Amino acid sequence: MKNWIEIFGWYGAVAVIVAYTLISFSFLDADNIWYHLIIGSGALGIMVVSFYKKSYQPAVLNLIFTLVAVVAILRIVF
Repeated sequence: MKNWIEIFGWYGAVAVIVAYTLISFSFLDADNIWYHLIIGSGALGIMVVSFYKKSYQPAVLNLIFTLVAVVAILRIVF
């Protein structure tokens, strides 16, 4: 189980970097669903590993990022 949490955490870090790079260089726009899916899933990965390691500040920060991404996705879809 620990290995999967670590892998998910590393995925999260890479996903956030990829999403930030894509938006920074205008490959995606802020209203693009793919941006929110990538950044939201990345934040979720970091949140999970942070809670697992009892590092609550990044866990709460990434919980908020995940919730923002979910709301943005819902606004795009509906």
